[in-house]
Amino acid sequence: MKHEVQIRIVVVAPLAGVSMLVQEGKDKLLPPTRSSDDAIYFEFPINVDLSSRSPNFLGKFAQGPKDARFVYVNSGTYAGEHHSCWGRRAKLSLMTITRDQIEQAITDGSVIETRFPGVGRDGGPTCASVKGLVWKVVKR
Repeated sequence: MKHEVQIRIVVVAPLAGVSMLVQEGKDKLLPPTRSSDDAIYFEFPINVDLSSRSPNFLGKFAQGPKDARFVYVNSGTYAGEHHSCWGRRAKLSLMTITRDQIEQAITDGSVIETRFPGVGRDGGPTCASVKGLVWKVVKR
């Protein structure tokens, strides 16, 4: 039972002048769907296998082992800015997305969305494992 669901990641209040891109596979980068000074939006499909008890996220945007899948949001040099003083990746766990959320998104064509701050405690782009992510099903 493999399905495709749309994922939306919103980077809120990103660091000015620093690019942020979603990592696709090992070496490709997905540009934002839209961006402003206030937020950067990414939207992309993720395949999900629902044949076992826990959802198994698959495809070119799902990184990591089966029981700990995540999405990388790269910034600075990791986002292709060769002269940036920043080189970071924010790791967004997919593992708190529930089967119910996936089934709802499949049924009504909704998007599964999360938001996180673009600036970390040190004043640079958010990096490492992002804590406290909340995934929600939202209408398009």
